[in-house]
Amino acid sequence: MCRARSVMLSAADGTRLHGLLLPGPGLPADLGFAVGHGFTNHVGKPHVRRVLERLSRHAPVLGVDFRGHGRSGGRTTVGVAEELDIAAAVEHLRDLGCTRVVAVGFSLGGSVVLRHAARSDQPPDAVVSVSSPARWWVRDTPAMRRVHWLLEQPHGRWSARLLGVRLAPPWDDVPVSPIELVARIPVPQLIVHGEDDHYFPVADAVALSEAGGGALWREPGMRHAESAATPHLVDRIARWSAATVGPPDRGRRGWSGATADDHPQGPDRTDRVR
Repeated sequence: MCRARSVMLSAADGTRLHGLLLPGPGLPADLGFAVGHGFTNHVGKPHVRRVLERLSRHAPVLGVDFRGHGRSGGRTTVGVAEELDIAAAVEHLRDLGCTRVVAVGFSLGGSVVLRHAARSDQPPDAVVSVSSPARWWVRDTPAMRRVHWLLEQPHGRWSARLLGVRLAPPWDDVPVSPIELVARIPVPQLIVHGEDDHYFPVADAVALSEAGGGALWREPGMRHAESAATPHLVDRIARWSAATVGPPDRGRRGWSGATADDHPQGPDRTDRVR
């Protein structure tokens, strides 16, 4: 496999973005993955990097630092303007020769890939949303109450800078929530959620799947986002993506390309991504 390399992208609004390209088996390719991380993460964090490296065993991968995170410019809007960031990653993979591109997002990134797929004139060929909220302003868990403290309180916003996150001003208008967007997505979608997620309840994933008509994987024993993703789960996501979008000469197989072993019957708690 080819070695990972840094790339610089430009979002449609001019924001400079840093990405990490892992060519995997090589470019050009029938399939590529554009990956968006969770809030406070970036492509250099070990648990994010492990997911990118595991996916690259199957196809080329481009992980992008969302605006206001990592080595990207700008300030994070926590899910609104970030759709431009994942759009830049999808476009770059297509420019590199990836015939089909699947957008994969975790937590914040999970809501971003849904938003992009629903609103873009050039959506990805399929979308995988892991550990995404269904609605904004969720405060049902201690973890999300801490997130809202970071976003809303002066001391919290100052603390966010210490975590390496640069925040844009609060929303002037509340954007459309993920659950209101999923029915507009014109491509296959897969919703993945841990049954032990400590940020968002599994009911959010059920609601997203029912509203959008996409596949739903409820993962026993899994907590939240990249840090909870196992090699087995990442491999299954890659297999679902390849089976769903299909090679160029076969076209899409629709919404249910997963095979039987893509739905485990028991928990997968110990085999962390490595």
